[in-house]
Amino acid sequence: MSPDALLVVFAVILGLLVGSFSNVLIWRLPRGENVAFPPSHCPHCDHRLGVRDLVPLGSWLALGGKCRYCRAPIKARYPVVEALTGLGYGLIAWLFPPLTFGLGALGLMVLFTILLVGSAIDLDTYTIPDELTLPGVGLGLLFALANAQGSGLPTFPEAVQGALLGAGLLVTINNVGAWVLRRFRERSWPEFPLGYQQISLGLLAGAWLGPWWGAGVALLSALVNALAKKVIRIPELLTLGGFLVSVMLGGSGLGRDLGAMVVGALGAAGAVALVCGVYWWLHWRRHREDDGAADTDEPVDAQAMGFGDVKLAAVIGAFLGWELLLVALVVAVFAGAVLGVIQMALHSSNRLKFGPYLAIGAVVALLWGPALVGWYKGLLGL
Repeated sequence: MSPDALLVVFAVILGLLVGSFSNVLIWRLPRGENVAFPPSHCPHCDHRLGVRDLVPLGSWLALGGKCRYCRAPIKARYPVVEALTGLGYGLIAWLFPPLTFGLGALGLMVLFTILLVGSAIDLDTYTIPDELTLPGVGLGLLFALANAQGSGLPTFPEAVQGALLGAGLLVTINNVGAWVLRRFRERSWPEFPLGYQQISLGLLAGAWLGPWWGAGVALLSALVNALAKKVIRIPELLTLGGFLVSVMLGGSGLGRDLGAMVVGALGAAGAVALVCGVYWWLHWRRHREDDGAADTDEPVDAQAMGFGDVKLAAVIGAFLGWELLLVALVVAVFAGAVLGVIQMALHSSNRLKFGPYLAIGAVVALLWGPALVGWYKGLLGL
């Protein structure tokens, strides 16, 4: 057996083991539980599970899908997650041989786990935990440090750009869409000291000043709020309306280059959105500890302010780069539209958050993204 083939086998085994731990994350993260302690136990009878109860795939099959101690049914999702992780890791090791791609291949396996765990939690709770996405962005940037130029995986600057554009694109759609749905009325309760208001300001400033200066202007606004100990309102008619006018000016040749304006605006908005995400996460965790909210049965992120899809897009951009991020978003929108039509035809009231679609789009981008990007550039003659 060749070294590459042997590594594929090892990757499948590793995937099965990681899949078992992924089930722990899927259960505990939305409940605010520690993922390491207490050790694995049955959620029905609370009996601690032994080694023979934790063999990936094998234990569930041997026990007939029931707890050894109380005979309560064990969800079929457990072996499904383990099997999908094993297959996913094996496929990644085959397409991105670790001997060639080094740590980049391991990074893609980490991305696959984040996507699978995030999708499963989203399906259960309609949330994607910050404990998954925010560290995921950091991991994507760290793995990018090991990616070589021309390897097909983003270098560190490309990963930073991908993360900012991923978060920026989705949060811009969110902000502009919400403004339109409110019929261009202002938000009733702007966040203190930073929030959507600063994101919209970053969008406008970034269009003219670039991503970093644009983000700086927005965060300076948050500092002013903190010093004033109140929200100094910046009308959305000025920020969002100004951004749309700026884009029109760039498109007509009266402003900066249109492409530079869009990249600057989205990059600044994405940077501020991620800062907001970290702030809201830490702020909520502090207040949860003070108020004892961890003792409630309500899912963790249902109490927190955030936008999981925005942060998940940043994770995808950090691991795959901005071009494959765009492929993932296009596939996600298309998949959501198709499933939406099917649900309407079946008169189904079930709904899915955008997270699972983003995950599907990211997997498609990982497998076929470069070919799709090459085909599209060929159509444009680039």
